Amino acid sequence: MTPLSSSAPDVVVGAGHNGLVAACYLALAGRDVVVLEALDRPGGGARTEQTVPGFRFDLHSVAHNIINMTDIPAELDLAGAGLVYQEMDPFSIAVRPDGAPVRFYRSVERTVASIAEHDPEAAVAYAKFIADGTAVVRAVLPAMRGDRGARGAWGVARGLAGMARAGPLRLARDLMAPYESTLRRRVGGDLVAGPVAAFAAHGGVGPTAPGGSLFVYWQAAYHLFGQWHARGGSQALTDALVARLLSLGGQVRCAARVEAIETSAGRVTGVRLAGGERVPAATVTAAVDPKTALLDLLEPALSGPAGADLAGARRSNVVQAVIHVATQSLPAYPAGAAGDWNGLQSYVDHVDQLSTAWKKAEAGILDRHPPLYAFTLSAIDGNLAPAGHHTVYLACPAAPSRVDGGWPAHVDRFVDSCLDVVEERAPGFGDSIIDLAARTPDTMEAEGWPGAHPMHLDLSPDQLGIFRPTPALARWRTPVEGLYITGAGTNPTGGIAGTPGRQSARALLSDHHL
Repeated sequence: MTPLSSSAPDVVVGAGHNGLVAACYLALAGRDVVVLEALDRPGGGARTEQTVPGFRFDLHSVAHNIINMTDIPAELDLAGAGLVYQEMDPFSIAVRPDGAPVRFYRSVERTVASIAEHDPEAAVAYAKFIADGTAVVRAVLPAMRGDRGARGAWGVARGLAGMARAGPLRLARDLMAPYESTLRRRVGGDLVAGPVAAFAAHGGVGPTAPGGSLFVYWQAAYHLFGQWHARGGSQALTDALVARLLSLGGQVRCAARVEAIETSAGRVTGVRLAGGERVPAATVTAAVDPKTALLDLLEPALSGPAGADLAGARRSNVVQAVIHVATQSLPAYPAGAAGDWNGLQSYVDHVDQLSTAWKKAEAGILDRHPPLYAFTLSAIDGNLAPAGHHTVYLACPAAPSRVDGGWPAHVDRFVDSCLDVVEERAPGFGDSIIDLAARTPDTMEAEGWPGAHPMHLDLSPDQLGIFRPTPALARWRTPVEGLYITGAGTNPTGGIAGTPGRQSARALLSDHHL
C-alpha cells in the first residue's frame, strides 16, 4: 500500500448511519476524518422530522434491530452519547378484521399461547418453525454482525447444516424456496402466515422470490433479541453517532454534495464538491449507493468485468410507500389490549394479498387494496407527539417505484385506500386524524434515493452477504487504491445494522496496518 498522506484526511462520503459508524471507528483509531453530506442535515435513512407540524416521524427506518444484535453501540458508547433504546414487546401483532389480534411476543411461549387461542395446531407448527429458524439465525448471525473470526459463507453453510436434523432435503428446499411456499408448508393457514409474511416483506423481499425464506426464518431473531426503538426516533441514533464522532475529533460537513471522486495513477486523491471545491483525501469511503459511487461519481468510472457486474446489480420496481398520520388517539382496535400498539401492527390477512400487490408493483400498477402495516411509536415514546396525541406510521411494503401515470396522479387514492384499511380494523380512526403527510416513492427519490430504494439494492439471496453488491466488491474494497465502499448496498445487508460501516473501517485500517 502507498503510505497514507499525513496531511489529508480520510473522507467519508455520506452521513447515513453506516457512514457515521465508519467515521467513528476511523476516528477511534486516531485518524483525521471528515464526513461530507449532500443534504443539509445528517442521517440518511435514520432521520426523524416533523413532516406534520408538532409530530415527529421517522422518514425511513423505524425499528433498529440488527444493530442491537451487535456490539457496535457498546464499542462506540452510544449510550454515553445520549442514545436510549426501548424494546417493543409484543414486537408484532396481527390485527384481524374478524377477531382478536394474534400477538407475537419476544417470548416464544407467550406467542404460542396467543396463537393457540385461535388454532392449537397452528401454535404447535409455529413453535417448530421458530426452533428451526433459531438454528438459521444462529448460523447467519456472525456474518450479519461482522463478528471477528466469522468465516463468511463457509461458516454460514456449516451452521445451516445444524438444521439438517430435520432432514437435509427439507432444509435445502426451505432455504431455496419462496417464503410463500415455506410458510404454507410450515405454519399452515394465513392466521400465522399472513403476519409473518408482512414482517418479512418489511425487509423488501416478496413472497414469490426464490430463496426468500431466509426472511421468514429471520422471525426467530426477534424472539432471540427483541425489536427496538430509539427514543426520540431514528434521529437519536444519528445524533449519538455525530456526537461521538465530534468527541473523537472528527468533522461533519452538511450541504456538501460530492460530484466526483478523483483518482490519479490508480489511487484515490480526493473528492470534488458541487461548486468546484476540491477536498484532498488520504482515503475515501463512499457511504452511498455503490452504483452511484463507482459508476457515476468515480473518475474514471469502474469499468471492465467489475463495472459490468456492478451495473447488473438489481433494484426492482417494488419499494415502500409511507403515510405519516397525526392523530388524537391510537387506532381503536375493538379487541385491543395493553401493549398492542408497542410494535408492528400487521393488516395483512392473506399471503396471497401480498403476492398480488408485489406482482402489480413490479408491473407499475398500484393495488387498490394495498397490504399495510403500522407503527404507533408514540405509544411508548412521549417525545414524538404532543401530550394526548399520537403518531401513526402507515407503510405499504409493495408499492411501485414508478407507477403508471406517475405518483402525483395516484397519491390521493393511495392515501384513501390505506386509511380505509385502518378504518376497517379500528372504527372511528378517520375521525381521530388531525393531519397527514404522504411519503411516496417519487418523494423519496427526489431526496436522493435511486429508485426510492433506502436499501440501495434488492435484498435478494444473490445480493446479500458476500455477494453484496458483487462478489468482487464484498470486502468493502475497490480496484482503486484507497477507495472503500460501505452503506446499505454493501456486505452484509441493508437496514439499521452498522455492520457495513464498521467492516469498511476495519478493512481500511487493516490495509494500512493501523
